Amino acid sequence: MQAAHQPPSSLSQPDAARVAFVGAGPGDPGLLTVRARDYLAAADVVVLDSPDHVEQLRAWTREEVEFVVTSERSSGTKPLGETARATLLVRTAGRCSAPSQLVVRLMDGDPSAFSGLAVEALACREAGVPFEIVPGVSTAWSVPAYAGVPLTAHERSGSLHMVSADDPQVDWALSARDDITVVVLGTGRPLLEALRGLAAAGRDPQTPVALTEHGTTTTQATDVTTLEDAIAVLAAGRATCPDASVAVVGHQVELRAELSWYETKPLFGWSILVPRTKEQSGPMTDRIASYGATSSVVPTISVEPPRTPQQMDRAIGGMVTGRYEWVGFTSVNAVRAVREKFEALGLDARALSGLKLAAVGGVTAAALRDWGLEPDLVPEGEQSARGLLQAWPQYDEVLDPINRVFLPRADIATDTLVAGLQEGGWEVDDVTAYRTVRAAPPAAPVREAIKGGAFDAVCFTSSSTVRNLVGIAGKPHPTTVVACIGPATAKTAEEHGLRVDVVAPEPDAVVLVDALAQHARAAAAAVRAEGRPVLRPSQQRTTGRRSRSRR
Repeated sequence: MQAAHQPPSSLSQPDAARVAFVGAGPGDPGLLTVRARDYLAAADVVVLDSPDHVEQLRAWTREEVEFVVTSERSSGTKPLGETARATLLVRTAGRCSAPSQLVVRLMDGDPSAFSGLAVEALACREAGVPFEIVPGVSTAWSVPAYAGVPLTAHERSGSLHMVSADDPQVDWALSARDDITVVVLGTGRPLLEALRGLAAAGRDPQTPVALTEHGTTTTQATDVTTLEDAIAVLAAGRATCPDASVAVVGHQVELRAELSWYETKPLFGWSILVPRTKEQSGPMTDRIASYGATSSVVPTISVEPPRTPQQMDRAIGGMVTGRYEWVGFTSVNAVRAVREKFEALGLDARALSGLKLAAVGGVTAAALRDWGLEPDLVPEGEQSARGLLQAWPQYDEVLDPINRVFLPRADIATDTLVAGLQEGGWEVDDVTAYRTVRAAPPAAPVREAIKGGAFDAVCFTSSSTVRNLVGIAGKPHPTTVVACIGPATAKTAEEHGLRVDVVAPEPDAVVLVDALAQHARAAAAAVRAEGRPVLRPSQQRTTGRRSRSRR
C-alpha cells in the first residue's frame, strides 16, 4: 500500500519530471479524493485550466508551489485548445530541474472522461515525460446526484447515455427512446444544440429535463422543465440557470421533487460572517459548510502576550512546585498561553501531575485533551464563568491540602469567578495570561458587505466580538440574521442596536450554527406555508435602513 503524500514514481527519462493527471472533482473541494490531496500536497507545479481555482487550491498545496494556468479569464483570451494545452504541459514538465519534481495536471471531474487527457498523455509519452493518472469524482455522476436526480431507478435497471455536447459525431437517434436517461455535459450554444438534436431525433418534447449550473457548489441551482421548454428558454436567453453545464433528460428527473437534498439544506447558499480568529473558527466553519453555506472569517480581536510576563512566569513555576490545588481554564486561549509557556521552558503535560484542572466548557476541555490532559471539572449546565462557579466545590480544610487556585485569564475577564471562589474559601491567583486587543479593520469591500447586507447572517461568539466588529466594520445590515452564543452576548448585541434573531441553547460555537440552521428552517417553512418564495436574507435587502432593536 502506498504511504500518504508519497506518490509512486514512474519509469522515466533521467532528466524528466513526473506528470500526474489528477481529477479535481466537479467543484466541491470535499469531493477531492484522498489520493488527489496527496498529489497536490507533493506538487511542485500545478497546471490547471481556470485562475478562479488557485486560491482554493492553496489549502492543499505547499506554499512554494507554482501555478500555471492554461487560460486567463481576466485578460479575455480564449482557452487554449487541446494541442496547445498538451504543448504547455510538456514544456512545463521539461523545465523542471529534477526528475523527483512533480507536475500535477489538474482536470475537472474525472480526467479519463470528457477531457483532453488522451491528447495530453500521448504528448507526454512522445516527449519521454512519465505520467500517472489519478481518477476523480465524475461530473456526469455527481452533479445529478447533488441535484437529487438518481440516474437509474433500480439496481441493474435502465439505460444511461452520457454525451458531450461538444461532440459533433453524436447520433441522437440512439438516445431517443423514452426509457433512456441522457446526461449531456456542455454549456451555452453546444448544450442548446445538443437538446435540439435530441428533440429532432424524436425524443418526446414533454420529457422532463433538469438543468444544473455550478454543480456541487454552494451556488448550485437546478431548473426542472421539459425538453421543449428547455430549448425555448435557452434559445431566447431566458433560462433560469443560464450557466447550466449539466442537463439530465429522462423520467428520473421526476424523482427530484422527493430526493432533492443539497439545495434544500437550511442554510444553502447563505454567506455567513464569523467574527473570530481563524485559529478558533475551524469547527464552526466546518459546521456552516455542512449546512450548504459559505463562511467569511473576520478576526475582531488579536491575542497578544501580557505586557509584563513576570506574574505569569511565577504562576507557571507555582504549578510545577505544588503551590496550587486547582487550575481553572476559562478559554482555549488560556490553555494555549499556559501550554506555550510550558513548551518554552522545556516542560510538558507530565509536569501538571497532581493538579486538579477545571474547564469552563466543552471546547476548552477539548483543548486540554489535545494537550494530553483530562479535566477534572467541566460544568454540565451553563458553560460560562457562572456555570463553572456553580460546579466548583467549596474549599474543605480536611479534603483539600492546598487552598490556592490559579486562574490564567484574559486582561478583560470579569471578576465573577474570582469573587465566587473567594467566597467559597479559596485563595485565587488571578493572572493575566494574554491580552485581547481590537484587530485591524477588514478590507473596504468586506466592510461594505457587512453594512450593505451582502451577508445573510453573522454569528457572534462573545460580547467582545460584537463590540469589536461594530467598532472596526460598523453594524450589520438590518436584514442580516444575528445569532449569538448566549444571553450575555445577545444583551451586548442589543445594546449596540442589533436585533437578535437566534440565541444558542448552550454556549458552544457548533451549537450556535445548529441553532441558526434551525431558525432558517423554521423561517423557510413559514414562508412556504404562506405561498411565498423562500429568499435568503441578503435577497431581502431594502434601500432604507430600519431599527435593529428587538420587536
